[in-house]
Amino acid sequence: MSERLQPGDTAPAFSLPDADGKQVSLADHKGRKVIVYFYPAAMTPGCTKQACDFTDNLSLLTGAGYDVIGVSPDKPEKLAKFREKENLEVTLVGDPSKEVMQEYGAFGEKKLYGKTVTGVIRSTVIVDADGKVERALYNVKATGHVAKLIKDLELEK
Repeated sequence: MSERLQPGDTAPAFSLPDADGKQVSLADHKGRKVIVYFYPAAMTPGCTKQACDFTDNLSLLTGAGYDVIGVSPDKPEKLAKFREKENLEVTLVGDPSKEVMQEYGAFGEKKLYGKTVTGVIRSTVIVDADGKVERALYNVKATGHVAKLIKDLELEK
């Protein structure tokens, strides 16, 4: 089981391919806060809802100094289809090896319909402008999560 990150930890560096196959790294966002969210699979109902919620609130988040990066185990081709189908504006990157997810504590044992399975743990990690973990939220709900995040960060419209 991967260790969960705690506030004050240095956020693990990563460089992953986006929906267009271009490398996106955490270092590209130095000086800005980054919301890195982990989700199980593109084009599934919960993950679609979450990605659409982030897209719907993207101008509010970026206006408050936050960039948003969604990470799933999907390949860039699937991410591109997902982005086009749902008109997503958030940056989506793929982690097929699940290495980054493990470093962030977003992959491991979880409960699914009462059974213990190994998989992606829906998580959100907020990284501050200096690359440190500000908040690490695990087992978040797909629905309502973005609204709760905005409230918790005191960014309400």
